Amino acid sequence: MKLEDKIFKWFDDRFKLKELLTPIIKHPAPEYAVTNPLYCLGGIAFLCFLILVGTGVFLAMYYKPTPLEAYKSVEHIMTAVPMGSLIRSLHHWAANTMIAAVMLHMMRIYFMGAYKKPRELNWVVGVTLLLITTTFGFSGYLLPWDQLAFWATKIGTGIAGSIPILGQYISLILVGGTDIGAETMTRFFAIHVMILPITIAILLLMHFAMVRIQGISGRL
Repeated sequence: MKLEDKIFKWFDDRFKLKELLTPIIKHPAPEYAVTNPLYCLGGIAFLCFLILVGTGVFLAMYYKPTPLEAYKSVEHIMTAVPMGSLIRSLHHWAANTMIAAVMLHMMRIYFMGAYKKPRELNWVVGVTLLLITTTFGFSGYLLPWDQLAFWATKIGTGIAGSIPILGQYISLILVGGTDIGAETMTRFFAIHVMILPITIAILLLMHFAMVRIQGISGRL
């Protein structure tokens, strides 16, 4: 018996993995969902999320979230850390691809009418995931702490601050003061590596559970 088979058997004897996984793995997908690439957009977005988690953990080991050290730590990752440039590039492109895939996925759902009964709640979860995905990109944009990141964040927080009634409070929460500085970086880093990943993981579990229960939406 191979080593991986022994490991699986050890866990299966204790947690009955075959009983838990078989109904999920053996659940058939409709033929139209297998052959149509438009139905792969959600999976592409999820794959990008997994890549972002893996590369993000690697980058967090070297990144220093302070105004004095942030840019230097990114430069160190790019020039001195083995495969650091590749890992950061993967993180960058996976983030862009995930945003594009989620947006296209939501467009497919909308134009095919897959948001209708009984999938209204899943549509709300999907819209929330889209908003969180864009917030992921925005919160990570500041972390390199270069001129482009600073002024882009300045504009972004200014737009958030212009929201009627709640704008000033949202801006205060994001910026942590009157101007972008160390407090802003600390908050954006916490949002980017803790709050958003936990939130998106919970919503993804809900999303997958509802897709599993309701099935993949059919064609118009």
